[in-house]
Parts: sequence; C-alpha cells; structure tokens
Amino acid sequence: MKRLLWIGCLSYFLIGLAHVVLGSVLPVMLEHYGREYSEGGMLIFTQFAGFLVGVLVSPLINRRFGKRGGLLIAAGLLTAAEFLYTLLPPWEWLYVIAVAAGFGFGMIEAVIGTIIIAAIKDKTAVAMSRLEVFFGVGAMVMPMIASGFITQEWWKFSFFVVSLFSFVTLLFWSRSSFGEADAVLDTRGDTASAEGEEPVGKAAYKYRGSAFGILALFIVFFFLYVGTEMSLANFMPAILIEKLGVMKETAALSITCFWVAMSVGRIFAGTLAEKIHYRVYVLLSCLLTLMMLIIFPFAEQVWAAFTIILMLGLFMSGLFSIALVFASKLLEGSEESTPSILIASGGIGGAILPLVTGWSLDHLPLHQAVWLFAIFAVGLVVLSVAAYSLQIRQPSTGPGARHEEGKALL
Repeated sequence: MKRLLWIGCLSYFLIGLAHVVLGSVLPVMLEHYGREYSEGGMLIFTQFAGFLVGVLVSPLINRRFGKRGGLLIAAGLLTAAEFLYTLLPPWEWLYVIAVAAGFGFGMIEAVIGTIIIAAIKDKTAVAMSRLEVFFGVGAMVMPMIASGFITQEWWKFSFFVVSLFSFVTLLFWSRSSFGEADAVLDTRGDTASAEGEEPVGKAAYKYRGSAFGILALFIVFFFLYVGTEMSLANFMPAILIEKLGVMKETAALSITCFWVAMSVGRIFAGTLAEKIHYRVYVLLSCLLTLMMLIIFPFAEQVWAAFTIILMLGLFMSGLFSIALVFASKLLEGSEESTPSILIASGGIGGAILPLVTGWSLDHLPLHQAVWLFAIFAVGLVVLSVAAYSLQIRQPSTGPGARHEEGKALL
C-alpha cells in the first residue's frame, strides 16, 4: 500500500505541474504568437473544458478498461499533449492540444482519488491530504522551472518537463504491482470488487428538498473557488508585468510563492479545521481571502504584491479539501457522489472564470480588472455564511459531531 500511495503522490505532483505550466509561460507564449490575453483566457478555458470531460468520463473508462487502464490512457494522452505544446504548433492547434492535456490530468485526478479511497481502508483522509500536498509542491515547482527557462529563452521546454514526468508516471503505473490493491486497479465492468467496492458510477444518494439546495450552494461555491484559484494562478504573472513592470521570469515566480504558501497551509489545515470547526474555517478563510483581494489593487511595490500573494496562498490553502468534507458532512450518506459532483463543478469554474478574467484584462483598465477577483471572493463569503447558518441549524453538529468530523479529516 505504501508503494501505491507514493506513486499516487507522484501522480498528484504531475497534476500540479500540468495545472500551472500554461499560466507560468502564458505572457511570453502570447507574445510569441502575437495574441491577446482574451485569447490566452480562451486557451485556459479549453484546457479546463478538457479537464471537466476527463473527470466526467473517467467512470465510463474505468468500467471499460479498469482503473489502471484508465490511468495509462490519461497519462499517455497527457504525455503526448505536453510534448506537442513543446513543438509550438500553429495557434489554432493549441486548442486541440489543450483539450487533450486537460482531459489527461483531469482523468488522472479523478481516478487516483477513486483508487486511494477504494484501496486504502485505514486513514484514507490522511492519504488524501498527502496527495494534496504533493499537488501543491508540483504547482509550486513548475513556475520556478518555467522562470529559469524563460531567462534562457527556452520557455517552451517547460511543457517538455511535464511530458517527461507524465511518461515516467505512466511507466510506474504500467510496471508496478501493488499486491491486494491490484484487484481494485484491474477490475473492469460494474461488478463489485472482492472487498465490497461499489460499482463505478453508482450513486445511491438522492438529492431532494433541502439536500438539493445544499448541493446547489456548494456547486456554486466550488465553481467560484476553483475558478478564482485558477485565474490567480494563470494570470498573476501577466498582472504583475502590466501593473508593476516586473521582469517576466520574476513574474513567473509569483505562482511559486502562491503554491509555496498553499503547500505549507495544507499541512496544518486539517488540524486547524478540527479545532475551530469546518464551518468556521471555511468562513474565516473566505473572509481573509476577500480582505487580501481588496488590498491587492493598492499594492504598488513588488514586495507588497508578493506578500499579498503569499497570504492568499495560506488563506486559500485548505478551502478545497475542507469545504469538500464540510459538504459531505452536511449531506450525510452522499460521500460516494458529492465529491465527484463538486470536483466537476470546480472544473467548470476553472474553465469559465479564467476566460472572464482574460477578457477583462483585454477590455478593461488593469486597475478595474483586478477587482474582479474581489468580486469572486464576495460570492465565496456569501455562500460560506449560508453554509455556516445551515450547519448551525443541524442538530447533529454539536461538539461530539465536531470531534467525529475531526477524526474523519485526520
């Protein structure tokens, strides 16, 4: 099981690389092709559209080819797509490549989560937290690599690094044996595994009445959160270049700062959320994020901008995972279906909101465009207040329930 977990961590490291590589080189890439930010936003939209498709169709591919087969397909597609990015084909072809890349890392993320939950029975939440840390490390390292390549005018090889890691990951999954977990990896069709695994894609929970309202609330929350996170990660370098006139390689490091803070924050997020309660953690994180995004337009020095970016990373670090558990607790019994629905809604936000951000950077003055992030954060605060109120009204959320939730998270 340790081997399975560590290869899972390698896979999440790869996903972190793939998520941010395009944003890390986007300013210089747009300059190379002579394109505008709105077209860059469309490229990011296309990639996350592919991500969404990868998440949604992964259960179908898992049934047909097994989870290992699905991973090999996804990793192979990601390897090919990132290599084609390196060749700098005509701009129109980049949209096709973006769909393939997004499909690849979207499916890998969905399948790895399913594998870990199905195969690791003890301390599953701890395993998932470790995966999230490696995702953050990958997202942190990639801008540093890109910055070095940009300095040497080799920026296109940033994509080759992702392609290489994807190929290595493919080899590990194809050649490794995981003992009893092999049955989970290689099972095909709708039959349950020997250990009682639910058929892939089966969703017994029915969202009716207030449950449907809670689900809708969190769908919008994840739409806004992931869209905001991806907009920041992909357009922060461009904003710093336009706003403060920093060098391109320095601007690329802003994403590294963001993900350094993300990775550090995720180490402590679970313990903190257990102590203060999930609803309080989510609300405070959203409020502090809004505060930073209100201050950001007034930052006129590079050090101030980077400080705010670090704080944003810390305050946003646990929102995804804690809100995911928070939603599952409010919708008790829906653990098999709610996470996948919310991840998919996040994928839609990650596709649409960067498109809106790219358009705003092209058609609005920069000092107005950066306020868009604060508007997104206002929506998160409103939704987190609503979720806070909902859980307070539930009789099962007293101190004992909090203790059980903390144990589940850890």
